[in-house]
Amino acid sequence: MPVDPARARPKRFPPPEFPPRRLPPFARMPPAVFPVVLGVLGMALAVKRALVEAGLPQGLGDMALGVAVGLWLFCAVAYGMKIARRPAVVSEELRVLPGRAGLAAASVGGLAVAAALGFFLPGLARGVLALGLLLQAALAVLMLRALLAAPPEGRVVTPVWHLAFVGFIVGALAAVPLGWETLARGILWATMPVAAGIWAVSLWQLWKTVPPAPLRPLLAIHLAPASLFASVAGLLGMTWLAQGMVVLGCAIAVALLASGRWIAEAGFSPLWGAFTFPMAAFGSALLINGWAMGGVLVTVLALGAVPAIAWRVIRMWPDGSLAAKTNAATA
Repeated sequence: MPVDPARARPKRFPPPEFPPRRLPPFARMPPAVFPVVLGVLGMALAVKRALVEAGLPQGLGDMALGVAVGLWLFCAVAYGMKIARRPAVVSEELRVLPGRAGLAAASVGGLAVAAALGFFLPGLARGVLALGLLLQAALAVLMLRALLAAPPEGRVVTPVWHLAFVGFIVGALAAVPLGWETLARGILWATMPVAAGIWAVSLWQLWKTVPPAPLRPLLAIHLAPASLFASVAGLLGMTWLAQGMVVLGCAIAVALLASGRWIAEAGFSPLWGAFTFPMAAFGSALLINGWAMGGVLVTVLALGAVPAIAWRVIRMWPDGSLAAKTNAATA
């Protein structure tokens, strides 16, 4: 006999805990901090190269590298504590776009740390580079599994794919000064076709559909592979390839600048971290390949923009708003 809705008893729920249960330290550490941390690392490397190019004292560059490496290490340890508490958080983070971008930036950041250490501790840098490449490979496999398990709308090619599947190129940037030129060449030739495929599909998608305003800042990531290819090719003495990639990077940068208001239409969000590391990588590419004036100019712009964006993103971490806005998993 159906129950009269007017007489139906509401379902009982347990009362909320008071005081609210406190989470363990870093239990909801948001991986969305890692893109801006990667940007800080890239900026520090660009500053170091700019000072070398200008023949100025290296103290400021060394200090910037120390701060950047320390920041990445702190965030990596914090996220490691989260994984140790509940390893399943990794697969949960990879189900959402901010989590994918964050974890990919974290592993690429490890390769950037190897590049930074190469200036001071080559032996340690080689070990960090080897470990970083293994972590990047593991991340790429996990990302691929997450994409295959996702619904069709979750498998759409995004610029974040560059971080996961082309991010190995940062390892090549570290490998050349360490004397591992064969490894650097192998990574360069292996990642260029992958990046070209992502560029081609992304261009076709832009032609067919307009990306949602909140996701448009991710388009800036397309600048990073061209810049990194130019840097690695330049360090390897592959002049024609290096200059070609610099020209491609300039074309992408001009397109991004021309559409800047459209890209930033949704206003500030944690995804603005995508502006930081491509800008820094572009500055380094120009400096390495003889475009000194442009490289110094871009690096100076990065010195203003990268810390400002990083501060606005990182300050949302302690109060939990960054985790809430990016759907971070809880350990």
